[in-house]
Amino acid sequence: MQEVVPINSSPDSPATRLLEALGAANSSIRLQAALAAGTGADPGLAAALVARCAIEPDFFVRDMLTWALTRLPTEITVPALRAELRSEGAQARSQALHTLSKIGDKAVWPAITRSLLRDPDDEVARSAWRAAVILVPDGMEAGLAAELAAQLGRGDRTVRLSLSRALITLGEVIEPALRTALTGADPAVRAHARATRQLLHDPDAAFDPAVDEAKRIVALGPEPAGEAAC
Repeated sequence: MQEVVPINSSPDSPATRLLEALGAANSSIRLQAALAAGTGADPGLAAALVARCAIEPDFFVRDMLTWALTRLPTEITVPALRAELRSEGAQARSQALHTLSKIGDKAVWPAITRSLLRDPDDEVARSAWRAAVILVPDGMEAGLAAELAAQLGRGDRTVRLSLSRALITLGEVIEPALRTALTGADPAVRAHARATRQLLHDPDAAFDPAVDEAKRIVALGPEPAGEAAC
C-alpha cells in the first residue's frame, strides 16, 4: 500500500486552509474546497475527504467529495472507504458505498456484504444495491439477483424504484428471481416483482403506472397457471 503523505501542518499552508474550508459553515465554500482537493489530487488529503463524507450535509458537496476521492490513488482511497463500511454512521456507510461504486474496483466485491445489502437504513441499502450491480464479478449475477429480489416490496416508492433499477441493471438473469417473487404470498412483493419485470422488458415504461397495473392484476386474484413463468 502506498504511504499517505502527511499534509503540511503549517497554519498558513494551502492544505491547512483547504481543510478549514471543508468545514466552513457556507456550503459554497465547502464545495469549492472539495473541487480544489480533487483538482490538486493530494493523497495527503484522503483521510480528511473520507471523514468529511461521513458528516457533510449538502448533497452537491458530497458528490464533489466523491469526485475528489476518485482522483486519488486507489491503494489509498479503497482501504479507507472499506473501513467506512463498518462505521456506525449510516451516512458514512452510504457515501463510502457510493464512492466505491464510482471508483469501480471489482476487488471490493467481498466487502459488499449481505448485511449492507439488507441494511435497515434505506439510504445505505440503496447505495449498496447500486454498488453491488456495478462491482459484482462475472458469473455471480444470478446470486446477487436472488439476494436483491428477496427485498422486493421493501420501503416507499423511492426505495422500490431504486431496487427495480438495480435489478434491471443485471439484465435477463433476474427472471428466475422475479418468477419466484411472483408466486409469493405478499401482494406487495408480487406487485413490485411484476412492475420490475415490465420495466425489464420495456425500459421506457414509467414506474408508477407499472406498479399501479401490477397492483390491479394482483388484486384480481391468483395468476392463471403458467403466467408467472412466461
